Amino acid sequence: MTTPARATLIGRDAPPGSTPIPWEEARDRFATASTYWWSTASGDHPTLRPVLSVWVDGAPHVSTSPATRKSRPLDTNPTTTLACQTDIADTVVEGTTSRVTDRATLHAVATAYATKYGWSPSVLGDALGGAEGAPTAGQPPYEVYRITPRRAYAFGTDEDHGARSTRWVFPDHS
Repeated sequence: MTTPARATLIGRDAPPGSTPIPWEEARDRFATASTYWWSTASGDHPTLRPVLSVWVDGAPHVSTSPATRKSRPLDTNPTTTLACQTDIADTVVEGTTSRVTDRATLHAVATAYATKYGWSPSVLGDALGGAEGAPTAGQPPYEVYRITPRRAYAFGTDEDHGARSTRWVFPDHS
């Protein structure tokens, strides 16, 4: 993931001299969260589903069966949102999805899932699979999607970060 082009405080009650939450802090906490909520939309039908996500090559990745409702709109509408709760903030990444098919990245994603969740998928062609089903992803095969951010938000939930809620805008999306 690239470095944000700018960070802005969005809390109206930030004390004078407050600074935005550092992207590196929010990103690291986002990457280590356990459960995420992934939103996709087809026409006027939004879908919000729990998913597992891993941070690979600088961006969040998710996987899902192509038969699931959450994956169907991605061919025509790659706009997406991935959100989670961390110990300091509710964090949201808005961006676009792109299907991952190269084997090196698929192997890296499979390894990251095994490390983070104890789920050990294998690379099968241009997707993931395996004997055990993927939690929250339906039945195999599992297509993998990279989420490239346009904007991200951290809505602070503790005393230090609450008034420092922050919006990041990424290059080419100012």
